[in-house]
Amino acid sequence: MADANVRHERPLSPHIGIYRRQINMVMSILHRITGAALYFGTVLLAAWLIAIAQGPKAFDTVNTLFAHPLGLLVMFGYTWALMHHMFGGFRHFIWDTGRGFDLGTVRLLGWLSILGSMAATVAIWGVALRMRGMI
Repeated sequence: MADANVRHERPLSPHIGIYRRQINMVMSILHRITGAALYFGTVLLAAWLIAIAQGPKAFDTVNTLFAHPLGLLVMFGYTWALMHHMFGGFRHFIWDTGRGFDLGTVRLLGWLSILGSMAATVAIWGVALRMRGMI
């Protein structure tokens, strides 16, 4: 009869602590985080739309909150999350077509996604601040 107390050495499952960070790993994590941030940021967008519907006083109140430096920081982050998630979606769309799976292309798409989201966010905010006469 076999001894029930005998322990066999089993290999450990791979986990994040043993992998070297790669751009595709970081992009996957950021894609999930930005998706969650967009969920909560959309509540702010809904509050702004509701304020429009309630009239000028409510709209001015919400605009004052969003114009505060902390509000601007939150809106900048929301814009970046939206752009990053969009560029990540483009990356996934390319993969859905069956292309871009070689390691070099995976890395390139990851870097293009992060750099593109940053550039798009800065461009959007540059145009918006210029239109408001702030720069």
